[in-house]
Amino acid sequence: MLTDRFERVHDYLRISLTDTCNLRCVYCMPEEKIKCMPSSQLMSVDEIDQLARIFVNNGVRKIRLTGGEPLARKDAGEIIQCLSKYPVELTLTTNGVFADQYLDLFLKAGIRSLNVSLDTLSPASFFALTKRDLWEKTWRNIMLMIDAGLHVKTNTVVMKGVNDHEIVDFVALTKDLPIHVRFIEFMPFQGNSWEHDKVFPMSQMLELLAEKFSFIKLLDAKHDTAKKFKVLNYEGTFALISTMSEHFCAGCNRMRLTADGKMKNCLFSQSEVDLLGALRSGQEIEPLIQFCLDMKEKALGGQLLPDYEKIDAGALKNRSMIAIGG
Repeated sequence: MLTDRFERVHDYLRISLTDTCNLRCVYCMPEEKIKCMPSSQLMSVDEIDQLARIFVNNGVRKIRLTGGEPLARKDAGEIIQCLSKYPVELTLTTNGVFADQYLDLFLKAGIRSLNVSLDTLSPASFFALTKRDLWEKTWRNIMLMIDAGLHVKTNTVVMKGVNDHEIVDFVALTKDLPIHVRFIEFMPFQGNSWEHDKVFPMSQMLELLAEKFSFIKLLDAKHDTAKKFKVLNYEGTFALISTMSEHFCAGCNRMRLTADGKMKNCLFSQSEVDLLGALRSGQEIEPLIQFCLDMKEKALGGQLLPDYEKIDAGALKNRSMIAIGG
């Protein structure tokens, strides 16, 4: 069992497969020209398997594959198949564009839930946010996943003045669709032009939604980052992830592996531990995992302030979101 110095048990591992993506979302990628990691720097299929086995043997019960776009990696299918042998809940976060090509594998590998990034219901706004004309394909694939019986959660990063006016429209989707829409407060990362006045906090989202819907609060599990709600008599649900306005660090059970094999104990941590380098040089991995957890801060990576309006984004030391893996 993996614990940190605050006695938080860590049984959830997020593995980034690549720092490349077929979209160019403004909140994820730096504005400057992207330089992706060379393949030799990335974890191979066998290295991902070896590291995953060590984590599973130490109590990990859930693995999420992330990116970049994890399905943009050519051997993503091989990785999914490889990890499906472990007694864990296996899932992934994707932008959905390639999901139709992997549906059969998802089902075969025991994947029953997917998170799909979708920041707008407007094809024109989708192009403005992602620089790609792929809204129609994304939406078709979301419907395909739902029809196949997968538990589909959409992730919407809400940015004031950009897509906050669509919050009501997203929740309206849950009337007839068994879809689970999630709104995520805009978070600061290297190069994503974050400013505190672009954050649309959870309290304002709930006020806005209360004007349009009658909804109830659902029970949240111990380690849930999303606060779940349901409009009365609707098929689906909605949830809010309040990282900036009301953090949930006390129940954190997450660890992250970047695509180049660095372990991060928090999305906002400044420190990293090189597990891939250690694996390639024949070092013991378990002590390094525990060392990384021993460095974990009580909240927000030790960098962010609880009052997000006082955060100086330029002073933060971290990777870009695409280089972390979400």
